[in-house]
Parts: sequence; structure tokens; C-alpha cells
Amino acid sequence: MAGTSSNVHFHDIPDVVLATIFSLVADTRTRNAMSLVCLKWHLLERSTRKYLTLRGNVRDLFLLPTCFLAVTDLDLSLLSPWGHPLLDSSPNSFLLAQLLRQAFPSVVSLIVYIRNPSTLHLLAPQWPDLRHIKLIRWHQRLPTLPLGTEFSTLFEHCRMLSSLDVSHFHCWTEDLPPAIEAYPTLAASLSQLNILKHSSAEGFKSHELLAITASCPNLRELLATCIFDHRFVGFVGDQTLLALASNCPGLSLLHLVDATSLSNVRSDLNDDGYTSEDASINHAILGDVFAGLPLLEVLVLDVCHNVRDAWPALELLNSRCPKLKSIKLGQFHGICRDRDSRPDGIALCQGLESLSIKNSADLTDTSLEAISLGCPRLSKFEVLGCKKITAKGIWKLTHVLRNTLVDVKISFCKNLNSVSSLKAMEPIRDRIERLHIDCVWDSVDNSENQTGSSSSTEETRLKKKSKSHDVGNDNSFSSRTWSKLHHLSLWIAVGELLTPLSTAGLDDCPSLEEIEIKIEGDCRDQRRPCMDTLGLRFLAGYPSLSRMLLDCSGVIGYALTAPPGYADLSLWERFFLNGIDNLNLNELDYWPAQDMDMNQRSLFLPAAALLAQCGSLRKLFIHGTANEHFMMFLLRIPTLRDVQLREDYYPAPENDTSTEMRVESCRRFEDALNSINRHIPD
Repeated sequence: MAGTSSNVHFHDIPDVVLATIFSLVADTRTRNAMSLVCLKWHLLERSTRKYLTLRGNVRDLFLLPTCFLAVTDLDLSLLSPWGHPLLDSSPNSFLLAQLLRQAFPSVVSLIVYIRNPSTLHLLAPQWPDLRHIKLIRWHQRLPTLPLGTEFSTLFEHCRMLSSLDVSHFHCWTEDLPPAIEAYPTLAASLSQLNILKHSSAEGFKSHELLAITASCPNLRELLATCIFDHRFVGFVGDQTLLALASNCPGLSLLHLVDATSLSNVRSDLNDDGYTSEDASINHAILGDVFAGLPLLEVLVLDVCHNVRDAWPALELLNSRCPKLKSIKLGQFHGICRDRDSRPDGIALCQGLESLSIKNSADLTDTSLEAISLGCPRLSKFEVLGCKKITAKGIWKLTHVLRNTLVDVKISFCKNLNSVSSLKAMEPIRDRIERLHIDCVWDSVDNSENQTGSSSSTEETRLKKKSKSHDVGNDNSFSSRTWSKLHHLSLWIAVGELLTPLSTAGLDDCPSLEEIEIKIEGDCRDQRRPCMDTLGLRFLAGYPSLSRMLLDCSGVIGYALTAPPGYADLSLWERFFLNGIDNLNLNELDYWPAQDMDMNQRSLFLPAAALLAQCGSLRKLFIHGTANEHFMMFLLRIPTLRDVQLREDYYPAPENDTSTEMRVESCRRFEDALNSINRHIPD
């Protein structure tokens, strides 16, 4: 434009516009870098920061930031010493609570670890306008507390709560109903309630669930652990579901799982897929439940007991729940009639974008084809423990849904090993973004080989058909590159190796940023690892890999009591972690293996030494215990900024002579980690 000056500086943009731009930046490290540009950017970044996770030791009051006055979502659950009462580590607990209030006056969403009721007594009055709170506690609830005491304290001071999350808060199921019933106004304002019990094997009984929902008629989201086994008192049956729908007709998310489903125990591959008992759920009543929830968008029913001939009720979902976008079903059989590939049953839910099928004994390839034809919008598909499906059925499904499907999980399916699962992904190889497979390398049996050959024939036929229809637009069959895959999840049995992953077809993943590896099995039955390494060094072939979750919590072994000729867990940890120094990781979450007899899950010397060789790590979360001396090994990592002992770590008292990290041990390690003598590159 003539006559217009081109010397416009970025600072000439109005502050209102700049503040809007800054508020759109979500990445924490990016925001921190922006705040270092100049004083104006520093002030803008601080004034637009809405989310903050506070780290460090609560004793260091002089380090408490006072420039984040606009923060609305505050996470205090990672303050150290982790697992100890938050405010008890301070000489003046009330003063610390007031300082937190002054530093973060705008907080409406809070996450906090509650070891004992005193923390809530001090913190709850500081933010009376809280709308959302998530409580965390992995320690046992104090048995001397009256029922509902902790919730009553919270409800007394925070009358504007609309969302409550206690999914990681260890309490009794009897605690919540009386507290909610005692505050009817607050209960009526609740719209989100998460009472999944990840930290306990208990589930809510039917009368408890109905008491909660009757007091909270305006719930939009309900997530709960229940008891669906009719042999137990207080089991959840179809009448309970019908009453629940009547109590909360505005639900958009209903997530009910049996308590046993959270244990992740795998069933026998050779059984028929049916449990010994049926759930007390009738498909006719189930249809009435769906009719009572017209606003439902997300449905999860993992009952762990047989629900047979479910297709008539599932066919009603499309008409009675027109907004339904996501379904997860566990132990539902007959979800499709399986007469031919024409859509019926669950396949009539045309608006579905996410579908997860778990332990469906009669799910077949024909059912998968019907689902692919009847649910054309599916972007996420999971199939777990379904023993009749084959690579042929999965290939047909991915081929039909190749324009929408980007997230697939295949786990514990008898006829699908690693190679066949990856071959079934060929139609979406260049589009898939998230993938989970089981690392099962042994060849399938003869019947599976026959299925594989028929799958190959079907593949060739569909390839020709695709070429004639797509006129060369679909090149997913010629490329072996997983160009968009950024998240990979693997399950592997203890003693198996990761090295065959490349030959199976996962050798070229240029965009892979995050990998999760879950290792399970009893290594007490094996004398020693068959090789010197699991094969982590193979993962160095993924150039963008920066984050790993290595979960060995499902591995059971001998911590210190291995019989002659058997290996203890320290040797197995060397096997798991050998080669990790070849990876350019920025973040690592590590769950050590456990000795159930000694109730110990801790970091051993070989693991500490191998982790210390990860020269690029910035964040390390260890989900277990550790000796202070072993933790000091980690200071050799030049870039390490954040170390946590988390989740099921139970801190020892100061007079305990065990190897666990106590308060003073944690303090000494943190002082060394944050010492001015450590020169961190960035």
C-alpha cells in the first residue's frame, strides 16, 4: 500500500492483541522462553498464564512465586516431600496456606495431595470460590476418622464446587454419600463427578451410587467404579441403571466399570471368552436406560460379567442417544448379529467417532466389517481380548476407514500377533497417529496361518479394487513409513525382546515422539534373562523420540530373597534398562518391578547407574522407592531439572531404617539437584 510505513515493530501491536496471542501459547517451556525476551513480554506472559504446576519443597517459602496472579488452574500435588502432609513440613502451616492464597488469588481449579484432614482444613478456606478440585492420596485412609469428615470439610468452605475428582484419592466408598447428602445445595450444583477408585479394589454399591445420583440431579459427567457381580451385596443391575438414568437424565458422559477391571489381569487365551457368571443386565431394560439418557455422548460399560445378546439394546442407541460419539463395552457379547456384513447392532451407531470392544467372545471378522460400514466416522478403534477376530477382519476395517481412522489399539487377541497386527495397519500406515500392539513374536497356529493366507488373498483383491476406484490417490500400500505416528504403546511379556520390532514393520517412524512400554510377568519362574538387554537401544532409530513411559510394575520377582540359581530384581532391572543411554530422551516415567512378598518396589543400583547415563533427561519420575545414595547417581545427568518419587511411593517415618527416601533424604537430594554448582545448559 502506497504511503504506508513498513517500519512496524512487534511492540506497536496493542497490548490487548498481544495478550490474546500470549494466551494461545500452551507449551510451558515456550512460555518460559517468551518471558525472557524483555520486561514487557515477561509481564505479559505472567499476566496471561492460566495453568501452573508448582514444584519444589514447601519449606522453601522464599521461592514461592508471586507474579502469577492470573493463574486459575493450580496443581500442588507435586510439591515435595511427595506423599507427606503438604503443610506439616512448614513450621507455620497457617502462614503457608495464606501465602499460597496471596500468590494465587484467582484459583478456581485445584489439584492437591491430601495425606490427612489438616491440609483441607487449612487450604479449603483460602479459595472459597473453587469450581473444580482433584484430591490425591495413595496412603491408607485413617481408620479413626468419622465417615465423610474430609469431604464435609471441603464442602463446608467451597460451596461453589461444580466438579469433584477423587479417582486417585484413597477413601472408603461409605465416605462420600453422607457428605453429599448433608450439603444438598452444593450437590445440586455438581456437574462433574469422578469416583473411579484407581487406588482401591473396592467399588461403589448400588445403594451408594443411587444416593449420590439422587443428591446430584444435574450431573453431566459421572465416572464410577461399581460392583456388577450379582453374588455380592449391593451389586449394580439393570434396575440400578434404570434408576440412575432417572436420577440424572442430563448425563452426557456415563462411565461405569467393575472394580475387577482395573486390575488389568489377562484371561487365559485358551478359554472361550465367557465368564462363569452373567451380569444381572437385561438388554430390554438396557434399552430403557438409553432412552432415559437422550443427551449421552460418551458411554463406558465394563461389567466384567457376561451381557449376552446385546445387539437389540445397542441398535436403539442411534435413535435414543443421537449425540453419542464414543462407546466402550466390556464383556458384552452379541453386539452384532453376525449374519452378514450388513450393519446391525452396534454398527447402526453412525455418529460414533470412538469405539472400544473388550472381551467380546463372539466378535468376528464379519462383525468388524459391519462396524466399518456402519460407523464411517470412526477415528479411534480399540479391540481387547477378542479371540475370534483375525488380521483379515482388521485389514478390512482399516481399509474401509482409511480416511478417518488415526488411533488403533489391538491387545490380547489370540489370532493377532505383532506381525499380523502391523500388516493389518497397511491401509492407514501413512495416516495413523497413535498405535498399541502386543509384542508377541511367536508364529500363530495352523488355523491362523490359513486365516492369514485368506487375508492376503482378500488384501490383493481389495488393492486392485482400490486402484481402480482411487486412481492412484491412495499410496498407503507402497510406503513402509509411518509418517504421522507420534505415539506408540507396546505390551511385552517379561523375558521377551524388543529387537524384532524393526523386522515386524516398525522400522521407519520419523515422527514418533512418545513410546509406552508395559512389561508384565513373573520372573521368579525364569532363572535369568535370556539376553543381556531388552533392546531399548533399538529405539535410537526413532529420531524424534523424546519421551518414554517404561512400566515394569507388572513384573514380579525376588528383591533380596532369590534362591540359588535365580536372578534377583537388580539383574532384571539391568536387563530392562540396558541401552537406554543410546536414546535422546527428555522425559522418562519409570515404574520399577516389585517383590510382592516383601511389599517392595524400589530402584536398585544397576538401574540408578544406567539412568545416570541418560545425558539428555530433563524430567524423571520414578514410581517407587529409592535409596538416597542411588538417587545421588542421577546428579550426573547434566540437564536434569525435575525428579519425582511418585504415586504409590509410601514415605517412611524418620525412625525407619529402611532404604526408602525419608524427608531429610529428599531434602538433601533436592538441595544437591538445585545447587548453584550444577551448570544446566539451558
